[in-house]
Amino acid sequence: MQIELIETFLDLMETKSFNRTAERLSLTQSTVSGRINALETTLGRRLFTRSRAGTEPTPAGYRLLDHARTLRHQWTEARRSVQNTGNFSESMRIGMQHDLASSHIADWVAGFRKVLPDAAFYIELDFSNQMSIDLLAGEIDLSIMFTPKNLPDLHHELIGELAYRMISSNVRRIADIEPQSYIFTNYSPAFDKVHRQVVARLAEAPLSSGQNITVCGLLTALGGTAYVLEDSAAEMVATGGFGFIEDAPSIPQSVYVAMHLRNRHSHIHRRLLDSVRKQLSGA
Repeated sequence: MQIELIETFLDLMETKSFNRTAERLSLTQSTVSGRINALETTLGRRLFTRSRAGTEPTPAGYRLLDHARTLRHQWTEARRSVQNTGNFSESMRIGMQHDLASSHIADWVAGFRKVLPDAAFYIELDFSNQMSIDLLAGEIDLSIMFTPKNLPDLHHELIGELAYRMISSNVRRIADIEPQSYIFTNYSPAFDKVHRQVVARLAEAPLSSGQNITVCGLLTALGGTAYVLEDSAAEMVATGGFGFIEDAPSIPQSVYVAMHLRNRHSHIHRRLLDSVRKQLSGA
């Protein structure tokens, strides 16, 4: 069976639209229809019904869904396993939340190489939602993220916590912050919920970002006020150009390790998870 048929089926199960799937996969609608027809012919069952109300999976389509996800994941693992990795015994692809990379990536990669000295590592920076998708597809083996998705095939574990602190180049109290000089940050849904309660009147600030490194760069270049990672805040305050906002609370951010459910007991994944947990705790 061609893997393209499975990929097209899985996308159509998500979009419920032949047009939308064609756009997302850069195909013609006739190609999408042809792939689904080929899959239905192979299985001897209708997988979708079309009507004026839209496209809906049949019971057979729903039954195929979990199997299709497994097939896609196994195909990706098989494809990667036969690729040449030189003299390395393993090849691990690790996804990491953007903000974690700014201050932790060197220590964590050093920890990875210590526990798996014979492995080759590929590190990719991304956001939680995309990393969850990549884990399901088998494109990455393990991810370190802020917001895991509660999907049936994903396993995640809480490994620690980071904190964000508010700093400013010109004021020291929340009441004195001018909206025009505030950078509104949205690092994760959990952070955003607390952040909006702290700075409700500043929610319409004209400048915003969701990456710590970007916010730090904007503060350095333009001045102003914003929440940044605690380590970044301490470094910027140490330069003398910034100070902490005295009445602004520290906002915690939980950190998770996520992996495909089938890998939750893998000794390689557990060793990497333990390494990340130690690095985050400072042990």
